[in-house]
Amino acid sequence: MNFENKVIVICGASKGIGFNLAQTIDALGGTMVLHASSDEGIQKLKGTFEPNKHVFFQANFAEPTQLEQAWQEQIGSAQKVDGFVNCVGLRSRRPINLLKSELVLEVLSANFVSHLEMIRILTKKNFYNTGLSIVGISSIAAHSGGAGVTAYAASKAAMEAATRCLAKELHKKEIRLNTIVCGQIHTEAYDAFMETKTDSDQVLERQFMGLGKPQEVTDIILFLLGNQSRFITGASIPADGGYLV
Repeated sequence: MNFENKVIVICGASKGIGFNLAQTIDALGGTMVLHASSDEGIQKLKGTFEPNKHVFFQANFAEPTQLEQAWQEQIGSAQKVDGFVNCVGLRSRRPINLLKSELVLEVLSANFVSHLEMIRILTKKNFYNTGLSIVGISSIAAHSGGAGVTAYAASKAAMEAATRCLAKELHKKEIRLNTIVCGQIHTEAYDAFMETKTDSDQVLERQFMGLGKPQEVTDIILFLLGNQSRFITGASIPADGGYLV
């Protein structure tokens, strides 16, 4: 698979699936716009990837109204994009008595509203190349209820619903959109989650193929970005180790 002469935007690129994807596309010759929200994340990206080849974009996805200005100031329309992958996922575990509206709005803003805003920005005329493929990272939480993950699950379910709508709306522009429904993947976020637990991960009892690897999700993303998947749009593709079976 060759990504030479392709420009891929990866949001949430400094950790987990996003970082693994960036390393893979870099190795395949692609040019990237790499996003992170924190100074630490941007410094990690700049220390890993060649600044003369790739571009770096820093913005807080919890504040979607600021994204367009940040994009214009840092990126502009100098490079038309061929792919957009959104790996941002603000997690939240709160029972309903602690689930205040401020937190719900923050999670929805980061995981859903900013996803829509980036799509709106990138699908403007002269901002993308024909055949643009958009991939959102969703979660089994959007399909299977879990105590305490109401806001997170709702945000990912919203992403999937919007993907189906936008697939019908944007196909006239030759733009495809899909989501990947991830189960438990061995990332930094998973390790941090397990540090808070005193017992085993019950999800893995149902996810019978075991704990997923970031590269296994990356391989699906690469397929969706490429021409081999040109007949797939509006889909929610499981990468869940059998969890939803």
